[in-house]
Amino acid sequence: MPGRPPYCLRPRDLRRGAALTLALLGALGTAASTGCFGGQTDHRTVEISSVDLAAPAASAAPPARPPGTADRDAVARAAAEAVADGKSGKKAAQEVVSRSGDRWGRVYDRTEYAGFASDLEGRWTGVGLWAGCRRDGGVEVDRVQPGGPADRAGIRAGDRLLTVDGKPVAGLTTAEVVTLLRGTAGTPVVLKLRRDGRERTETLRREQLHTEPVTVRTLPGGITVIKVSSFTRGSGDRVREAVRAAPPGAGLMLDLRGNPGGLVAEAVQAASAFLDGGLVATYDVRGVQRALHAAPGGDTTRPLVALVDGGTMSAAELLTGALQDRGRAVTVGSRTFGKGSVQLPTELPDGSVAELTVGTYRTPAGRSLDGRGITPDLTAGGERTEERARAVLSGLGATR
Repeated sequence: MPGRPPYCLRPRDLRRGAALTLALLGALGTAASTGCFGGQTDHRTVEISSVDLAAPAASAAPPARPPGTADRDAVARAAAEAVADGKSGKKAAQEVVSRSGDRWGRVYDRTEYAGFASDLEGRWTGVGLWAGCRRDGGVEVDRVQPGGPADRAGIRAGDRLLTVDGKPVAGLTTAEVVTLLRGTAGTPVVLKLRRDGRERTETLRREQLHTEPVTVRTLPGGITVIKVSSFTRGSGDRVREAVRAAPPGAGLMLDLRGNPGGLVAEAVQAASAFLDGGLVATYDVRGVQRALHAAPGGDTTRPLVALVDGGTMSAAELLTGALQDRGRAVTVGSRTFGKGSVQLPTELPDGSVAELTVGTYRTPAGRSLDGRGITPDLTAGGERTEERARAVLSGLGATR
């Protein structure tokens, strides 16, 4: 296992005091809630890499809580009362969150929350599959890590996952399924799956796995395609390096399709590859307005097309919105997911962590992403997306 990153959960890090520096973690490739929304797999991520929040003065009125969000004090109180009664604080807290209507609110136990830190480093221990919930309450394989244990065993996206080590997974959240799949490298895990009506059992061994969040390829004519699969740590710098290494005068495609988000600081760093400073997004945290700015010195002249789809979420939408609003890129594809809310973590008495929605993001032009997503400038789907992007770059004067 890699060493614990500096933003990994530590019991005393998430305290409520005069000032907080909160390192926010996301569950890349896992669901945030007790089920799917609109029948889709929910790849939730938390947005800010670090934020300094000054607590309001004691005499000041408490900041307004956004509608459809959970009351942090009520969640903490429910957890404390449950612990005092010898019950699960996590379960009691989740019940309050579920009743609140906080779509993105979620309560994690200590192991789940700390384990997600490795996701943001692009490294984890498991079998190399991502689970997604189905409308009927079942769980299916959403995607498979190329070359990982699941891939080598012939497991494919769309396979129905029935049990993990004999435990039925129907009705579990995907975060809970991920916890079952993870463990110590070298240990076995037995999966029962169904495909086309046939059941099969596979015994896999967990491995230390990693992903490359940024990959680069060159199309005929010199167009550079920069694919960002997620905003894990270091991905922003890799995007900037790819832009610097691209052939002079050639166009760029920034492929954000299927990107579930990640660390917003990395998305802002990626924006800095294409912008010469300026606003990337604004957000509010319990009524306190904040802003995110790109670093100066980005390439503002090279033709750029951003590719997006319904799997483009969260931090990836924030980047897309900045490039679109500031006229830096033509966006091609289909409407993005529409996840533009901010969560902050609160440690509960039993060591579990509640991540509750406290505000929303807005693009430089003031557009809210939450529940709306981003409509691309040009609509295209499937293989036609890249084809249309190439035509756009040609029209923008990119060398071929």
